[in-house]
Amino acid sequence: MIPFSPPRIDKEIVDEVSRALLSGWITTGPRTKEFEKMLTNYGGHASTLCVSSASAGLELVLRWYGVKEGDEVILPAYTYAATANVVVHCGAKPVMVDSGDDFNISIEAIRKAITPRTKVIMPVDIGGLPCDYLAINALVNEPEIKRYFVPGNAEQTALGRILVLSDAAHSIGGILWGKSVGNLTDISVYSFHAVKNLTTAEGGAICLNLPDPFDNGKVYAILNTKSLHGQNKDALAKTKVGGWQYDIVEAGYKCNMTDLQAAIGLIELKRYDQDMLVRRKQIFDRYAEAFSNDSRFIVPVYELDEKISSYHVFMLRLSIEDESFRDAVIQEIFKREVAVNVHFKPLPMMSFYKKLGYQMSNYPIAYRNYIREISLPVYYDLTDEQVEKVIEVVKESYNVALSNN
Repeated sequence: MIPFSPPRIDKEIVDEVSRALLSGWITTGPRTKEFEKMLTNYGGHASTLCVSSASAGLELVLRWYGVKEGDEVILPAYTYAATANVVVHCGAKPVMVDSGDDFNISIEAIRKAITPRTKVIMPVDIGGLPCDYLAINALVNEPEIKRYFVPGNAEQTALGRILVLSDAAHSIGGILWGKSVGNLTDISVYSFHAVKNLTTAEGGAICLNLPDPFDNGKVYAILNTKSLHGQNKDALAKTKVGGWQYDIVEAGYKCNMTDLQAAIGLIELKRYDQDMLVRRKQIFDRYAEAFSNDSRFIVPVYELDEKISSYHVFMLRLSIEDESFRDAVIQEIFKREVAVNVHFKPLPMMSFYKKLGYQMSNYPIAYRNYIREISLPVYYDLTDEQVEKVIEVVKESYNVALSNN
């Protein structure tokens, strides 16, 4: 069986994790702090806080910004549940909007969804392709849109507009107009989950890029405290001479990254652009070559003049708009020992969000994308021979499913 997306675990990673274990630092420590600095240099933003997951990072930011009951957060209907769940955790309302043909959130749909209750817009870089942040940033800064904004705390008053919080779980390494993801809007959050391009097994990072009058270093300190039960010193700070004393300044959360996780990330990030992304692009390019001139398939957009994907998910679409047919093709692919996936089942189709009243009929483009999407295997150790096998199996499976239809 060709798996869908196994992590890259080699001797270099094993050795670094072993060094972390033997160092005595297995919770948040020097490796985590080094990883944060590397991520900041890599993205070109102001500051980075590593956390236990992207979900934790998104929620910490929402809570720092004061998102609460009665507030609204605009996000795409086409995303993983984490994007909306963190809004629900804060007591606010996820306002779902439709997508474009590239799977990413529709700017016009965002505009129509803004109300005086809107506090945050949370775009999602589906598959690794950056959203149009220039347009989104311009939208929230329009005088008419800013007049809509009703601040509810000091942070919201200081910003004076809707916060743009990028769910960049898929897109570390993506580029828009020459700028890296992490440096494209107010705050971005990466995921380092096991299936991501750059993994720390579990984990995430908050990339702070807030404009004046914010001090991103101070915001880092606030979020760091929130990630440690409201404790104003982390374990590393408490080891300094006389540093054992600490205070609990709020009822925070427990979502810090460990040095064991950061050890993996340090190795992955050092070789990310020159190794990991090179291989993933090769696989994307071969898939695109094989499927682009075949009328049965639609190849995803992953490179344009202004933007470059992180090559995270190759989201192939079938020309036939029929969910049952797509499912039949997937069944045939698995029979031939190739693992594929679907990114994503839109949120309004999930039981929890159905019960809240969301209806898939309100998101027609997202639905059209979903019912014909099949995600193909993309990972560092996927060989050229396996890539060719995937291509052969997908085409064969389409024909078999069509003949059985």
